[in-house]
Amino acid sequence: MSYNFYGYENADVKPINNLYPSIASPADLYGALSEIWCAETCAPRLRGEWSKENKTKGQCSVTAFLAQDIFGGKVYGIPLGDGSFHCYNVVGGVCFDLTSEQFGEKAKELVYENNPEQFREVHFAKEEKRRRYETLKKALYWL
Repeated sequence: MSYNFYGYENADVKPINNLYPSIASPADLYGALSEIWCAETCAPRLRGEWSKENKTKGQCSVTAFLAQDIFGGKVYGIPLGDGSFHCYNVVGGVCFDLTSEQFGEKAKELVYENNPEQFREVHFAKEEKRRRYETLKKALYWL
């Protein structure tokens, strides 16, 4: 599989637990999620733009918090012009963004420094987002 997500070249962090024995790296997680990301796990406001060709569209926060479950570290958010944040992971100084491809060429404009930490309690206060995370987590478990 070809990897183009931000930080894939250095994303060599290891899991902090054995929740998903087949996931040994962020690249493994990306490969597994590539099979299960879908319109149902996409942010509702972006579902019209989601496609199999743009499978990471609208998947950032649920993916970043799932990656945090597996690899630890922190989730940060790049402020977007509409008041929302694009979430990504930092683990032991290693930064990776499993859903950066959704931005296409504009991904080069994303700045992965000095962004605010994001917290699942805030994101999952939205019931629909917590449900999307649970759906992704369950699908990964059964993969």
